[in-house]
Amino acid sequence: MIHGKCGDSRWQFMYQVGYLSRRFDLYIPDLLFFGKSYTTRKERSEAFQAKCLAEGLRKLGVDRFSIYGISYGGYVGYHLAHMSPDRVEKVVLMSTGVGCNDDQKDEMVAKLGRDPKELLVPRTSDDLRELMYKSVYKSNYMKLIPDSFLQDYLNDIGSIHRKEKMELVDHLLAKNSDAGRNLPVLAQDTLLIWGNKDYVFPMNLAYQLQRHLGSKARVAIVKDAGHAVNMDSPDQVNRLIISFILG
Repeated sequence: MIHGKCGDSRWQFMYQVGYLSRRFDLYIPDLLFFGKSYTTRKERSEAFQAKCLAEGLRKLGVDRFSIYGISYGGYVGYHLAHMSPDRVEKVVLMSTGVGCNDDQKDEMVAKLGRDPKELLVPRTSDDLRELMYKSVYKSNYMKLIPDSFLQDYLNDIGSIHRKEKMELVDHLLAKNSDAGRNLPVLAQDTLLIWGNKDYVFPMNLAYQLQRHLGSKARVAIVKDAGHAVNMDSPDQVNRLIISFILG
């Protein structure tokens, strides 16, 4: 299970660990510069993150596994599946921008109306709250969360490796006109889970990626769910994952 940029694995999968652990042995790492994971090397690519995950799982004795990646974790998971076709059995990608071209990146950044790093690596409680509203469609309950709680969260997690996290965003958004054309086609069966209210990566990207992957990929659209589908509709997401991996 590979988390996205907003936080770490401790809370992004909080509605899924208990349910999925009844069927699977779960490995839930923190990516580099999240939680206690770090490196002194200068690489900031999703491919480097994937190489580190592959080596970590190898050292744990995990020879065969399936992948479930959310948002940024989907980028990393895609690279991991491509570089380890003999080890990765099936792939679940949720709300990820894999395959976006430059024009699509520019359109999404313009839609935000501000520097994406200010939201993806928030410094203030207002920034974090805006990020939550843009990620979670069913977000009315967030009005009840006090600013002091959000600021404590940022002080605890958000301030760690802040510079490096911003460099990760820079790499993700870097211009690469060949991104779509050179994107490898995965060998594994792949499930693409998307919310029909995703503000970050619009639903058309799911079908774009499906067309690229061909007959081995299928799309599951979750109604009334935003970018954080696992937060908006955790029960449905859990059922989709179990049915796909065990099917």
